[in-house]
Amino acid sequence: VMQCSASLDVLFLLDGSYSIGKGSFERSKHFAGKLCDALDIHPDRVRVGMIQFSSTPHLEFPLDSYLTKQEVKERIKRTLFRGGSTETGRALKYILRKGFPGGRNSSVPEVLIIISDGKSQGSTAMPAMQVKERHITVFAVGIKFPRWEELHMLASEPPEQHLLFAGDADDAANGLYSALTGSVCSTTAPGCKVESHPCEHRTLETVKELAGNYVCWKGSKQPNAVQASQCPFIRMGRARLPAESLSFPWSCLDPCDSQPCQNGGTCVPEGLDRYHCLCLVGYGGDFHCAAKLSPECGVDLLFLLDSSAGVTLEGFLRYKAFLKRFLQAVMGQDSPMNVGVAQYDDDVRIPIELGQHKDALSLMKSIDALNFSGGRTLTGRALQYIAEHGFRSTSVFADMGDDLPRVVVLLTDSKSQDSVAEAPQYVKDQNLFLIGVGSSFMRAELTKVTGNPQQTIVYSDPQDLFNRIPELQRRICSVDNAEGCQAQSLDLAFAMDASSGVGLENFLRLRHFVRSSCSHFSINRDVTQIALVIYGSKAHTAFALATHTSNSAVLQAIDQVPFLGDSASAGSALLHIYGDVMTVHKGARPGVNKVVVLLTNGGGLEDAAAPAQQLRHNGILVFVVVVGDTQRDTLLRVAGSPSYLIHISSYEDLQYYQGFIIERICEEAKSPVNLCKPNPCMNQGVCILGPGSYRCECHGWEGPHCESRVLRGDSPRSPVLPPHSHVHWSPRGLQHFSRAFQHTKRH
Repeated sequence: VMQCSASLDVLFLLDGSYSIGKGSFERSKHFAGKLCDALDIHPDRVRVGMIQFSSTPHLEFPLDSYLTKQEVKERIKRTLFRGGSTETGRALKYILRKGFPGGRNSSVPEVLIIISDGKSQGSTAMPAMQVKERHITVFAVGIKFPRWEELHMLASEPPEQHLLFAGDADDAANGLYSALTGSVCSTTAPGCKVESHPCEHRTLETVKELAGNYVCWKGSKQPNAVQASQCPFIRMGRARLPAESLSFPWSCLDPCDSQPCQNGGTCVPEGLDRYHCLCLVGYGGDFHCAAKLSPECGVDLLFLLDSSAGVTLEGFLRYKAFLKRFLQAVMGQDSPMNVGVAQYDDDVRIPIELGQHKDALSLMKSIDALNFSGGRTLTGRALQYIAEHGFRSTSVFADMGDDLPRVVVLLTDSKSQDSVAEAPQYVKDQNLFLIGVGSSFMRAELTKVTGNPQQTIVYSDPQDLFNRIPELQRRICSVDNAEGCQAQSLDLAFAMDASSGVGLENFLRLRHFVRSSCSHFSINRDVTQIALVIYGSKAHTAFALATHTSNSAVLQAIDQVPFLGDSASAGSALLHIYGDVMTVHKGARPGVNKVVVLLTNGGGLEDAAAPAQQLRHNGILVFVVVVGDTQRDTLLRVAGSPSYLIHISSYEDLQYYQGFIIERICEEAKSPVNLCKPNPCMNQGVCILGPGSYRCECHGWEGPHCESRVLRGDSPRSPVLPPHSHVHWSPRGLQHFSRAFQHTKRH
């Protein structure tokens, strides 16, 4: 990061008014923190202070309060939104009267950074001119949907250097650095040059337009009379208008106003109703910055970094950054992992021995010290060396004698210049688990290197690489728990699209995928039960949860499933699963996690959101696996969360996602279960939850699950439990349940 290193006083003036709103104020804080990255904050160099203004200005902290960059950024993060009217002129007069609080009395250059939407209640022209006459350099930063003409008046000349847009924090930080370099900063970083790019400012405003006329009732003064009339129909929308054009005083809800991002994440809007979260390191577990990843697996983990000319210096630095962020996210103080790092080109070096560091901080420093070498890409030779020598170094913890699983993570973005055909055998001979990580064009070679497409992770662009951190963590930890779902009880239903939109050839691929996935589960009454539903315009149960009790029977049944070939209705399939598959009557077990995997090409999803929500409300998880291009909004409504949406580009790529999908299902199989969701009671019975048990309250029916009609007269009753008896569940009790249920059905 380029930094302005000079004697400089910088004062942030943050708009905290209601027109900004709390969501945009949080982004203003994030933006101010980003600008601090371009400043060399130190008592003798750059000092930073902050004022928040709305109806009145409020000094958040003077320039001499915090003396390091970290302290300043932490204090900015803790600033609370105040709210009020937008009195920018009053805030500027406060600065004219008080100066820069805690500053150095104009003995050093003064920089004022105003972050606002430029919609002030009073006049700002005169105080803005007086501030600039005092030789204060003013940067005006547009936030939310800025009114550029006012910001233009606030900023110093030339405007193209002093007007910034907070929509792209990194670009604005570079712009601030570039502008300061031309005037006050002492040096420009070597190898960098400043280029100016004129920009045309267009402000995004809410506008109303006449969309047409509709006949409507206007009412009448006469009793019992209705007066119809042509009423105008107004449509509200957003339009990008030139800065000098008039804007309409309408406002819409900001998608970030509800503060959807957790754990200090920053919400960034994308249009009217979409947003994404910028997460702090270690909190990118899901779309909303879920809690820090915490692998409970103990492994010997060796990263092998490509340092050849083919990966380039930029690629090598990217892998170093990825490695640091990964370890920050997953390596706690008492981590059971032993981590080492090797790098290769013509030769192989192990600069960080396995287990050399047991805390993340010292490991980060060692990773920082790794240097790019730039020789040939000899991946095959490197893997052979690592297989033979990578895990033989004497660790400082070697006396503990722990025999941990051994994992190698290969990070490469360059085709090998030697043979990698023998690599899977090297790894297998030494009982190692190899994971390959690279860009998408490396997929074929990584699959050859690992010998298994499920052990390859590919990314589409540099940012996508960092999004793969949770996936890599799961891959690494799967070696420590090879059984996966084997020890977990699970009721699993596949809903497979068999419509004409999929086509026969792709249907066969989907069927093969389901068959291959089922082979990874231990299928019996006490562990995993599997059902399969195929659907076109209607849904059909190929086999229910209680139909097959062995892997061979399930695999054989899948082979018999026919192609339907009509239109698709995913909603009818999910409704069918809710009412006719995930029920006690059809073999679903109370106290067992339930998962539905919907396999679709994205067609026929219009009616699927409501039944999917109904399934989730009743404790049944829905994974949506979609192949091909489909509207993400529609998919998210069905999946409920990006965590349960798996988007695959082609049917040929299904095989690469099988391991990932099974891991996600197995994770969910470990979550707590509500014994009354879905309702185990038949015939409108009410489930009453107790500590570790439940009972069914029946009306006109009897039995543990209200399965037997109450007989009239003196007829003998079936020998079933009384209707209010408690049913206790444990893993062993599941077998008893299935037998008892079969017994009840016979009666």
